[in-house]
Amino acid sequence: MPRSTLRCALMSAGALCLTATAAPAVADAAPKVGVSAKRLNIQAGSRATVKGRVQAPATVKLQIQRGHRWVTIDRDRTDAEGRYVLRKRLKQAASARARVVSSTGGKRIVGRLNVYRHALASWYGPGLFGNKLGCGGTLTTGSIGVANKSLPCGTKVTLRHRGRVMRVRVIDRGPYVGGREYDLTAATARKLGFSGHGPIQATR
Repeated sequence: MPRSTLRCALMSAGALCLTATAAPAVADAAPKVGVSAKRLNIQAGSRATVKGRVQAPATVKLQIQRGHRWVTIDRDRTDAEGRYVLRKRLKQAASARARVVSSTGGKRIVGRLNVYRHALASWYGPGLFGNKLGCGGTLTTGSIGVANKSLPCGTKVTLRHRGRVMRVRVIDRGPYVGGREYDLTAATARKLGFSGHGPIQATR
């Protein structure tokens, strides 16, 4: 008989009394982290912002993921109504997952924080389909990615143009035309609405 069971036997009366241990109490869940507004796609030199509310007095942190670590870039103490505002001015181009963490135990992924800089770009494809890519594989009409002269093959870069955003990999080498940093494949340029050559926003 487990210790958790109390057994009382009244043999003379022929009665048997068994009471099971009460189920353990369930701990209260951590208060949820509410997000009412966020600004995570910004130009280098601008501020990223996340606003919201936690239903308990707390210290709230804005964190970004670097490798396997989460790094705090701003923190705030909730006001009397549980509201918080997190802001951070970021000067260098970058792209990382972002989350809000509360000292009460609540956590919430808020998306990807993209810090863009201007880069000159062009696109390529017609007349080159079927050629080998500098990072392996073959260029096709559906190939998604960019060419860059120095970033390691497979490096991810987030691009933005006319309000459209794509996260792609470096799959080729180039461009080799004065001052241009990225060569978009035809499929990438089409999805971004990019044509000709000119400035584009990039996180690398």
